[in-house]
Amino acid sequence: MVSPILPPSGTTPAAKTAIDALIARGKVDPTAVRTLRCRTVAEGRFRQLNYIRDLPPQAVMESETGSLLSETLAPNASEALLAAFGSCLAVGIHANAIAQRIPIKTLEVELAADINTTAVWGAGDLNPKTIGFETIQVLVRIEADAPRALLEALVAHASLWSPVANTLHNPVHLDVSLA
Repeated sequence: MVSPILPPSGTTPAAKTAIDALIARGKVDPTAVRTLRCRTVAEGRFRQLNYIRDLPPQAVMESETGSLLSETLAPNASEALLAAFGSCLAVGIHANAIAQRIPIKTLEVELAADINTTAVWGAGDLNPKTIGFETIQVLVRIEADAPRALLEALVAHASLWSPVANTLHNPVHLDVSLA
């Protein structure tokens, strides 16, 4: 049984106040930009630790066997991308529900994507093919005291304004260089 993320009677006053403050900051300076940073350190055996702010390091593609693309104790990089998208979408849905005073009892975002791994990192089959995901399927499950049409609009709005969804959807300039 999944416990409610919000009290059945509605949103918490602290959450509503935080959402209102975020909205107000955006209206004061709509050009504000925040730089997000992550430092990735390879530890060997195809395990990386990712350092974000002062949080504990997050492992990606940990492998006890040292083999690539094996089932591991931590997500691989592509799974971490799906997790980032699912988390961004969930927080967007949740924040907008709070702003609209829609009491959400449960919220789950299920993501799936197929990936051809025969050419990853340019180390395998180099015949032309799509590298990475071609399609990401997302299924959002919400239990809330609101009409389905309102929940559909909530999900569509959160998807439209999700920074991660837009990063995946829109062309992004990558500047990768040797330090």
